Amino acid sequence: MEQIIAFLTNLIIQVIEKSGYAGIFILMAAESALIPIPSEVTMTFAGYLASIGKFNIYMVIFMGAFANLVGSIVAYWLGYWGEDAFIRDVIKKYGKWVFITVDEYEKSERWFRKYGEKIVFITRVLPIIRTFISLPAGVAKMNFWRFSVYTFVGSLIWSALLTYIGFVLGKNWHSLEQYYRKFEYAIVAGIVILVIYYIHHKWKKITKKLHP
Repeated sequence: MEQIIAFLTNLIIQVIEKSGYAGIFILMAAESALIPIPSEVTMTFAGYLASIGKFNIYMVIFMGAFANLVGSIVAYWLGYWGEDAFIRDVIKKYGKWVFITVDEYEKSERWFRKYGEKIVFITRVLPIIRTFISLPAGVAKMNFWRFSVYTFVGSLIWSALLTYIGFVLGKNWHSLEQYYRKFEYAIVAGIVILVIYYIHHKWKKITKKLHP
């Protein structure tokens, strides 16, 4: 796995150095179209290049979010037209080539059923599942425009966060690699805390109405 990550990291660096903004777009669109290219590397490296004046930081953030939207739309329509059974068959046959498993797809499907359409926005700032949520959204025939808005806004936050980290770290951006997992867990914990707080807040309102 470490060799794969190292290979992908070098590939991402070369693509961005040679293609500029177009490289960022290609990599981030591919990631959201279910191709396992870590946005943590793409956006932090682009943030570093912005810190030395090669890129405009706002353009980097926008390009990352817009590319995520484009790639997510591809996955959305795949789910929309393919239906659940077809998607499962495709993942079983070809998922191993892009590191997608039926379990991961089912997890995103359960999240979508449990939390509804807003989970499309929430998962855009979560690792791994952010890539797969477009499939069940398409299968569920979620309104396309709401899907697009939730996806873009959530991706904008994710892109801004990673780009800013790369910008602040500067030439030491690569040192972040060993903390990616811890960083991802922290994000997940933060989202869980927010969800629990929201449920608790709603529950207090309901009990007040029942017991004035």
